[in-house]
Amino acid sequence: MSLLEMTNVSKTYGDVHALCEVNLTVEQGDWLSIVGPSGSGKTTLMNIIGCMDKPSIGSVVLNGTEIATETQGNLTILRRAVIGLIFQQFHLISYLTALENVMVAQYYHSMPDEAEALNALDRVGLRDRATHLPSQLSGGEQQRVCVARALINYPKLILADEPTGNLDADNEAVIVDLFKRLHAQGTTLIVVTHDPSIAEQGERTIRLEHGRIASTTRRRTPEPAAGHGPPREIIGLG
Repeated sequence: MSLLEMTNVSKTYGDVHALCEVNLTVEQGDWLSIVGPSGSGKTTLMNIIGCMDKPSIGSVVLNGTEIATETQGNLTILRRAVIGLIFQQFHLISYLTALENVMVAQYYHSMPDEAEALNALDRVGLRDRATHLPSQLSGGEQQRVCVARALINYPKLILADEPTGNLDADNEAVIVDLFKRLHAQGTTLIVVTHDPSIAEQGERTIRLEHGRIASTTRRRTPEPAAGHGPPREIIGLG
C-alpha cells in the first residue's frame, strides 16, 4: 500500500479553484519535490497532505486513512503519528532552549525524553547548542533544530515547506546533506521549493500550475550523502 494516494483531488475556496483534479502517489521511501509559481496550489496541496485541510472533492489516503472523512481531531492525531513538519519560518518558541523546543514535540505526541531529544540534536550537529535560545542560534542552526524536532516522533513522512528559503548557501548545503542522509535511511520526503538545485535532489519533481500537475520529472535515486558511509539508524525513524 502506498504511503500517500491522492485521487481526483480538487479544492475550492468560494470561486477560487486552488487544486483541480490532482492525482498523486507517494511510496514509502520516495523523495518528491513540488515546484511551481506563487498561487499554483503548492500551499494548498501541502496543507491537505499535512492533514491541516481537507479536499472539496476526491480521495486522500495517508498511511491507510482517508483524510476526507476524518474528524479534525483524528487528523491531528494522524499528523502527529505520521508526519514531521519543517517550515521556512522556523516556529521555534523564543523562550525555550533548543533542547526544550525539540521536547515540546515529544510532549504533544507521547512523553518528553531529554536523552532522546539530546540524541536528536546530536544527529543534526547541535548537541553543544542544546541550552541556547533561538535568538542565540544562527538561521541554519535554528533550521537544524526544526529538523530534529520533526524527527523526534519517528515520522514516516517529512513534509518540508521551503526549508532552505531563509538560509545562506553554506547552511543550505547542511540541510540538503541532512535530507540526503534521511532519505538514504528510508525516510519519505516531500519538499516544496522555489530553488531548482533543491528540487533536483529528489527522485521526482511535480510542477503545479493553476492548481493542476503540469509536468512530472523523474530522476535516478539520489546518492547517499558523501562521507557518511552506509545507512545507520537515526533518531526520528521507526
